[in-house]
Amino acid sequence: MKKRIVIIDYGLGNLRSVLRGLERAGAAATITADPETIAAADGIVLPGVGAFREGMEMLGGLERTVRAAAGGTPLLGICLGMQMLMDSSEEHGVHRGLGLVPGDVKRFVPSAGEKVPHMGWNTIRVGQETPLFDRLRTEEYVYFVHSYYAEAAPEHTLASTTYIRPFASAVRNRLTYGVQFHPEKSGAVGLLILENFIELIC
Repeated sequence: MKKRIVIIDYGLGNLRSVLRGLERAGAAATITADPETIAAADGIVLPGVGAFREGMEMLGGLERTVRAAAGGTPLLGICLGMQMLMDSSEEHGVHRGLGLVPGDVKRFVPSAGEKVPHMGWNTIRVGQETPLFDRLRTEEYVYFVHSYYAEAAPEHTLASTTYIRPFASAVRNRLTYGVQFHPEKSGAVGLLILENFIELIC
């Protein structure tokens, strides 16, 4: 029986692209904003493209649902979705996040020859053994699009990437995972990560 994975629809994000990626990886995925469906899922994906404040505001009443579900259900945040898992972001002022992964989101300061946003393929360096990165090499190329980065403690940093400065490109706290890159746009490596997320669901 396929795992029931829900993709949270809060009005931001490339939902269809994430849906297709999960389906290719073997999941029975559903896009929904229904709290009961989210609470009953085997796994949850929080995608997102856009600004942190807008994302938290549009999540609205689903914030409580996500927090409660994360206590016992594997959750994967993607791009803005990963940033929203953190304690706070300084994007357009300081804003509170979901607080599911300790750490904060900060803005890249442009440097000579390196533009913001960070857009395109870059290397992740896996720093911890994790089921999410099973069968991956220590370094892999994945696809990024972001202007802000996560700063997390080493114990919560699964992988790091350097662009302008080193940053956490994958994080974890208990059953909650986040990736700053887009696995659904990262070819075979991204598909493997999605397969691994499905496999870690009990």
